[in-house]
Amino acid sequence: MNSDSSPPSGADASQRAFPVRAGQLLKVRSVWILPTILGSILVVLITVFYIGSVVDPLGHLHGLPVGLVNQDRGAVVGRQRISIGERVQHGLTSTPAVASRLSLTVSTLGAAEQVMDRDGSYATVVIPPGFSASLFRLAGVPAGAGAGRPEIVILTNQRAGVEGTSLATGVLQAALAAVSRQIGSQLALLAPARASTPVTRAFLADPVTVVLVPYRPLPSHSALGLSDFYMALLILMSGFLAGTIVNSAVDAALGYATTEIGPRWRQRQPVPINRWQTLIIKWVMAAVLSAVMTGLVVLVAVVILRMDAPDAWLLWLLAWLAAASVAAGTLMLFAVVGIAFGQLIALLVFVYAGLASAGGTVPLQALPSSLRWLAEIEPLRQILAGTRAILYFHAQAAAGLTRAFVAAAAGLVFSLVVAGVVVRWYDRKGFHRMNPRVLAYVRSAVADYKAQPSAGQPPARGDQDDHGEPPR
Repeated sequence: MNSDSSPPSGADASQRAFPVRAGQLLKVRSVWILPTILGSILVVLITVFYIGSVVDPLGHLHGLPVGLVNQDRGAVVGRQRISIGERVQHGLTSTPAVASRLSLTVSTLGAAEQVMDRDGSYATVVIPPGFSASLFRLAGVPAGAGAGRPEIVILTNQRAGVEGTSLATGVLQAALAAVSRQIGSQLALLAPARASTPVTRAFLADPVTVVLVPYRPLPSHSALGLSDFYMALLILMSGFLAGTIVNSAVDAALGYATTEIGPRWRQRQPVPINRWQTLIIKWVMAAVLSAVMTGLVVLVAVVILRMDAPDAWLLWLLAWLAAASVAAGTLMLFAVVGIAFGQLIALLVFVYAGLASAGGTVPLQALPSSLRWLAEIEPLRQILAGTRAILYFHAQAAAGLTRAFVAAAAGLVFSLVVAGVVVRWYDRKGFHRMNPRVLAYVRSAVADYKAQPSAGQPPARGDQDDHGEPPR
């Protein structure tokens, strides 16, 4: 059936055929209740997720991983060996403002670089070998040879996240500034009176220079370190859209949903098919569509827009698996709780909650604790770990690639199993989408309608035949 079949002629005939007016329904309280409740709940949750994740990252900051390398050899003052580098190390690890926000790991420079190479830390503080000797020399304290200015280097790992690097350096610079003033006061007590000159006093007011040095700078076409996040979001949206499009298209083709384009409205004769067989069709189509959509995403991003992606094929493989997992999860929600509520839940779980807890802009360590817990099970977080490993960390398994593949595969299996078990239970219990007696009645009514000479034009091409078979 479609909207072109025997339309009534004239305004009066149309009013007699469709007598219900908008004003009548707008006065019915039940028409307003459900949309108002659902809309209110959804917008409150979205606001909590979005604004809650970014409103106070420094206040929520806890456990941000940062390396600390102390190479200072110390210096001999009189008969005593003094290592100011150890004092700096102790000052950083024991200061509450630092220890409560950063997770400092003391190691060698090689070990710290290995951690940064696998996306394990946002920055590394390096105290150079001649740090103490340089400080004493410039303060006028005899302590052996020392060259250069006493600098502390912060190696910033922007590949791990630009915002996370900014938070780490902000905390470190404030703490090192306080340490520098303390060191200046201690050096002033050791400096001889003859060394007290305006230059020396200016030096002792702030003797330590902090230098920011990018560690393995980002590639040129990396969206300032956000290409991993944007790719992860596109992959997730490809899966969600694939599930939604396939669900609507299959239901319309099988006669369980309408198709409306402009003034044209069509309702196919429902096909006598159970929920399980319908779900199998949707799964297969969603898997194929996910491959096509993610392939186009990678093609456009890498080939046309020239995004830096050294392992494009691996990126597409991960994108396909992850998108298929999200599509299967979306179809699971549609099949288990229904399309209307399933779509709202899918949007909330996969999109809104995922964006807030993924750590793509604000790092996980700067999110509220509830969102940190949510990030452990959110698909977008796992996809982001994989895309970041591929784009920035040479596709290392330890950088998040293994976690992404395992999480996507586990999510896919979970969705398939849950949807399969529930849908087959629906079929066994007789919870059909349309009662078989209703299907028989509809088939008979359509056959009678088509047989009437007054029906006017023949059925539109593509409609089902009298036997309720799928359209060819």
